[in-house]
Amino acid sequence: MNFGKWIVVAFVLFAAFIATLVTVCVRQDISLVSKDYYAEELDYQDQIQRLNNTAQLQERPVIKVVNHTLHIEFNQFDKMENGKLKLFCPSNAKMDRDFKVSSSHPQVQSFNLDALQKGMYRAKLSWEMNGKEFYQEEVIYI
Repeated sequence: MNFGKWIVVAFVLFAAFIATLVTVCVRQDISLVSKDYYAEELDYQDQIQRLNNTAQLQERPVIKVVNHTLHIEFNQFDKMENGKLKLFCPSNAKMDRDFKVSSSHPQVQSFNLDALQKGMYRAKLSWEMNGKEFYQEEVIYI
């Protein structure tokens, strides 16, 4: 019996397995939740204050999706100084979208979502009103 030949074959197969494993691991996307993850972490205390300000409101914005259109209902849009809505897709950073929420008299603002893939998104709404910053986050499904 010639065991030397089989030992060489086993080493070659093992080397091929390791090369395949390294190739697959290098091609994996290992992106963070956000590109500015560390800067956002340093801003976390301000974020807590925004959440507390939102909790103190008597009426908070209502975010809902109807027929591929995102609706934000808020009675105080006219008092809003500036606002923005970020749709964050945890599974694909390329599907993230930013919208400007304007100060307006209608109590409902709508945004078309036809260009987005179906799935789960986090609607992150931030705005300023009366010199204070506010933040609200909702999970939505398209």
